[in-house]
Amino acid sequence: MRAVHFEQTGGPDVLQLAQVETPQPGEGQVLIRHEAIGVNFIDTYFRSGLYPAKLPSGLGNEAAGVVEAVGPGVTRFRAGDRVAYASGVMGSYADFAVAPAARVVKLPDGIDARTAAAGLLKGMTTEFLIRRLHRVQPGETILAHAAAGGVGQIMVQWAKALGATVIATVGSEAKAARVRELGADHVILYRDQDVAAEVRRITGGQGVSVAYDSVGKDTFEGTLGSIAKRGLFVSFGNASGPPPAVEAGRLMRAGSLFFTRPTMGDYLATTEELDASAAALFEMISSGKVQIEIGQTFPLADARKAHEALASRSTVGASLLIP
Repeated sequence: MRAVHFEQTGGPDVLQLAQVETPQPGEGQVLIRHEAIGVNFIDTYFRSGLYPAKLPSGLGNEAAGVVEAVGPGVTRFRAGDRVAYASGVMGSYADFAVAPAARVVKLPDGIDARTAAAGLLKGMTTEFLIRRLHRVQPGETILAHAAAGGVGQIMVQWAKALGATVIATVGSEAKAARVRELGADHVILYRDQDVAAEVRRITGGQGVSVAYDSVGKDTFEGTLGSIAKRGLFVSFGNASGPPPAVEAGRLMRAGSLFFTRPTMGDYLATTEELDASAAALFEMISSGKVQIEIGQTFPLADARKAHEALASRSTVGASLLIP
């Protein structure tokens, strides 16, 4: 089979396409033939070395397809099942992958492979952020950065379905138009406007109860200045580079704020949590309350181009590799 791997960390040019042996499922595992592969910012963190990986390494941890074979002890799936995964695998940039059955979810009727591969990781990330890390309430005002991106688009729609007022930040007028279509109540062009000042203006000086920041370094100060007293700063990404270290006294001086740096793995630690999160997402998609936008697709052989597009921040919605 074909698989993308890298032998050293660096830019998109370190990614290589190679012919390798198709793996076979072991105890508790399933072999999945990929139909669509999710491309996520976290992939760039492993490729660049921001997050550690044992080299040489495959890349990617999200895909959807069909179960080709099951290993000993697997009763959760059988060959022919339509499935997807967004954790438990490092190496989804490939024609096939072996995954732990306990970290794979079955696709319901009406959810195709491309939608699943584009939305599972981003959608379950959104689910835990706005339903379990912090339960967004009707009438609550939230700040969502990078709102035209994969997680951002889902967050805007899901938060609106929960009855929240959404202040969204984007990097261009075209992206602003898109997030308004998705229901954002207020849109800030973070490259041209003072985010904190705009948030304070919109909220009558109060700030937001919770801010979701996936951008990192470039938006950290604006986010910190946008949060109401006793509010919550959720830092969950590094699109512009890692955010600075947080000095505890700054949280006190900014209004006794709470700060968290969550990872999806800690909120989907069990198979039961995984299934519940995926089911909530699939329900939102099936109801039409959340639409998954696939903004760009690339052949598997063009993984480098996919990463270059992510780095340029020119993408909208989700990106996919197609085997």
